[in-house]
Amino acid sequence: MTATTEAPTISAAELMEHLESGECRLVDVRTPAEFEASRIEGAVNLPLDTLECCRDTLRGLDAEIVLLCKSGARAGKAAEQLGDIATVRLLDGGLDGWRQAGFPVAEGRSTWTIERQVRLVAGSIVLGSILASVRFPKAKWVGAFIGGGLTVAGLTDTCGMGLLLARMPWNRTPEADVEDTLRRLAAA
Repeated sequence: MTATTEAPTISAAELMEHLESGECRLVDVRTPAEFEASRIEGAVNLPLDTLECCRDTLRGLDAEIVLLCKSGARAGKAAEQLGDIATVRLLDGGLDGWRQAGFPVAEGRSTWTIERQVRLVAGSIVLGSILASVRFPKAKWVGAFIGGGLTVAGLTDTCGMGLLLARMPWNRTPEADVEDTLRRLAAA
């Protein structure tokens, strides 16, 4: 899925040329855990929830800023937050598009994505509640509650279960050092 913002996009092939010539700064807006698991070499991590405090520094960069995430959706939200910065572009297809184009990805500690964890937990709760409803008929309402939550998550593009799972110990990584990242971006 690509972003729904008006920000211009850049293809993986174009980005590779820009990276080789040093014409752009690559900003990955995924969570630190996702960034640690896989990333494009040379990218810096500024999670989506930290961008608001970075606007002035990003505006002052003398190079084009290319935003990316896994598929492009969060990068599109980031572009909306940074809308008045004229030099912002989105990597078309995100990291998935980069991989599909055959470009290298630096792999780190492998973790399950939050989306995959949500599917496992939600599916397990629904299956468990349906099985339990054979003995305890009201248990089916637990599955209905989870189904309602997933429906809301789909309509609003937010997921309460995902936010809770992101705080679990196995998903914790060192927080992104925003100040250090901004210094590296400015110095590059």
